[in-house]
Amino acid sequence: MLVRDAMSTLVLTIGPDHTLRQSAALMSARRVGAAVVFDPDAGGLGILTERDILNSVGLGQDPDTERAHAHTTTDVVFATPSWTLEEAARAMTHGGFRHLVVLDGDEPVGIVSVRDIIRCWTPARQPAPA
Repeated sequence: MLVRDAMSTLVLTIGPDHTLRQSAALMSARRVGAAVVFDPDAGGLGILTERDILNSVGLGQDPDTERAHAHTTTDVVFATPSWTLEEAARAMTHGGFRHLVVLDGDEPVGIVSVRDIIRCWTPARQPAPA
């Protein structure tokens, strides 16, 4: 199975000056665990995850003043739609992260998460016998 079969095509893109509260609200509304941060001044694409926001709040930082760019991972590992799920899982395990931005050329076309991969590898739930 390939990344294109598992990835979410709903890609939330935010700017570097979004506050963490704004970012969290957008992620929550779209029910996603990560946002692509587009910052042309800092080299392009990065990723902000729920863990990044959690770490900031856990440190006592104010989510109304902290900006996405200060918490964005910029050394992102990108996948392509044609990667296998095994390649994606290996990259996540090696890098210690749970989300991969999927690029088609230079364009983000999806995000694949550990949950997406598990969903593909796990048989569908069967209804309980009556």
